[in-house]
Amino acid sequence: MINVDVAIIGTGTAGMGAYKAAIKHTDSIALIEEAVYGTTCARVGCMPSKLLIAAADAIHHAESIKPFGGLINGEVQVDGKKVMDRVKFERDRFVGFVVEGVNNFKKEHLFKAKAQFIDSNTLQLDNGQIIKAKSIVIATGSRTFIPNDYQNLGDRLMTNDDIFDMQTLPSSVAVIGPGVIGLELGQALHRLHVKTTIFGRGGRVGVLTDPHLKTLSKEVLSEELDLQYCSEIKKLTPSATNVQIEYLDNNGNLQTQDFEKVLVTTGRKPNTDNIQIENTGLALNDRGGPIFDSHTMQCSDSNIFIAGDANNELPLLHEASDEGRIAGTNAALYPNIKSGLRRSQLSVVFCDPQLAMVGDSHDVLTQNNIDFVSGKVSFTGQGRSRVMLVNKGALHVYFDKNNRRLLGAEMIGPRAENLSHLLAWSHQSKLTVDQMLDMPFYHPVIEEGLKTALNDAKSKLG
Repeated sequence: MINVDVAIIGTGTAGMGAYKAAIKHTDSIALIEEAVYGTTCARVGCMPSKLLIAAADAIHHAESIKPFGGLINGEVQVDGKKVMDRVKFERDRFVGFVVEGVNNFKKEHLFKAKAQFIDSNTLQLDNGQIIKAKSIVIATGSRTFIPNDYQNLGDRLMTNDDIFDMQTLPSSVAVIGPGVIGLELGQALHRLHVKTTIFGRGGRVGVLTDPHLKTLSKEVLSEELDLQYCSEIKKLTPSATNVQIEYLDNNGNLQTQDFEKVLVTTGRKPNTDNIQIENTGLALNDRGGPIFDSHTMQCSDSNIFIAGDANNELPLLHEASDEGRIAGTNAALYPNIKSGLRRSQLSVVFCDPQLAMVGDSHDVLTQNNIDFVSGKVSFTGQGRSRVMLVNKGALHVYFDKNNRRLLGAEMIGPRAENLSHLLAWSHQSKLTVDQMLDMPFYHPVIEEGLKTALNDAKSKLG
């Protein structure tokens, strides 16, 4: 039996963050990985998807120069193999940096094996070793969730775990799920000349909750994409060369299309269902995951902590990094734990126009009966946006009626990734609308749209 102060299961973003934090307090650590070193972000998530999006945007920009007076003789061609060669080369480079980081950890701390709980202090490794730890960090990440209806598609099926290993681009693809991954990859494939249809149910597109912005998102994105956000797939018929899909479209009409590939983007499932977590005695939620404190990452009042995608709360790299740091610190100092810094929530969807949310969403504010006003701006007539021909979308900022502080924001529009950072910093700093308007705004920039929304909010606050 191997005795350590801290055992960490998983070497993704959260696991590595936990290790770097724990080692500041103890040298008695076991860092356990059953598969490959590296992070979801680097291997199959944010970085390779942004590489594909970058290629798609380059093609789209070349095809969009006519309104500016530009002219290309002939059609812009896409070499699918070269697109994927660059995606894989740069993806492997990012992964290499992560693996190098893990390989630089102390060798005596690394265990390459699958771990399962015997009890709340003991882990059984599949190589026969047993590790007993004073505290344990669960950082096992997540995996792609594939609904039963799609599991018989064979090599016609793709997920974001394998799409970036394609040798070339398919001729056509059905994207199942218009969430973050579905919108980003679906639009990228469409712009790379892949015939693409994105299927959804119930009318939800993306992540926004503001009623006006939800409707606007569907309208704006449907101008470019075949976005069947209110469809019902009736039948899937795979063959050696394609998958035939029979479905009811947004208008309830029966349609049939053939696709070379089906890309399922219906979410990810935490990897907490295969580590015998029931042997810990922890209180579990209705999804089978442990109940935990998001400020300390402690599961109930136990010696077990959970971080990253494994807890299924905020599956974003920057959140996993923060959670790992908090979990690792508290695991090393257990039972003397403390709350860690949790930053203002910030999420971005890298479709075009981009979607972003900061702080509390419209749904959260409404459900909690918060008395707030919404400052609004449409990008349709916003100066710099119109100059650049990216004048689509809108921004809504939410302010507390009582103390005038920024509560949150939602948007679809140009450079939302940049605007959302200004808003997140303002939210974390607890700025009022008046303090935000005291900040400098250059002219002409897209950020002037934020100033318009702030002035609208101020007029409503009085």
